Amino acid sequence: MQKNETKIRLQKYLADCGVASRRKSEEFIVNGDVKVNGEVITELGYKVNKDDVVTFKGKVVEKKEHIYFILNKPTGVLSSSIDEKGKKCVVDLIDTDERIYPIGRLNYNVSGAIILTNDGQLANKLNKKSQSIKKIYQVRIDKQINQSTFNKLFKGFTSNGKKYDNLEVEVLDIDKKNDSTLLKLSINDTKNNDIDNIFEALGYKIKKMKRIEYAGISIEGLGIGEYRVLKLHEIRQLYSL
Repeated sequence: MQKNETKIRLQKYLADCGVASRRKSEEFIVNGDVKVNGEVITELGYKVNKDDVVTFKGKVVEKKEHIYFILNKPTGVLSSSIDEKGKKCVVDLIDTDERIYPIGRLNYNVSGAIILTNDGQLANKLNKKSQSIKKIYQVRIDKQINQSTFNKLFKGFTSNGKKYDNLEVEVLDIDKKNDSTLLKLSINDTKNNDIDNIFEALGYKIKKMKRIEYAGISIEGLGIGEYRVLKLHEIRQLYSL
């Protein structure tokens, strides 16, 4: 007789196998797309063990070895798995037959570090915690920064009732000829889109933005559009968050 602790919920099994996120897998179960040992299962609390045969839309689902990549995303590429309008997505840049998902999404016009994996459990965990994960950006703004603005960024400030803090800022370059500044910005507890709001509130526009590090994992050494497999200690680092 199988012990209960050897069983896992069906939606988690599907996510671990890379079928979809756990939430999307729940939709598939409720819709009757999943069978266990030939029987349609629509119960979300249903548990399976290693000897059960699970099928999704008629195809056998098996656990696969997890893979993890970090990509230096180019601008003009969507941070998603698929686009209905046919635009290029980050998964199109990775040479793998596995179904992978992006972690730590970036806006269409922002380049830099993004993680992709077929580990549904990790993807779900980190995407839920996205706002509290440390990210480091290089940001080129359209004017030379002054001391007052630097102090506001360094100490934190409030604009339109929203407080911007937990920022670490470093001036990398001041281009007097073209009247611009390159900053290194480390940020916590703020959505990606808020970076635009931060500089807009201070009277600046962003000319270019690149994320150089996500959750302590850097794109150093990677050209635009290049990627590499994560090292074991980096995977453990992500799981520890």
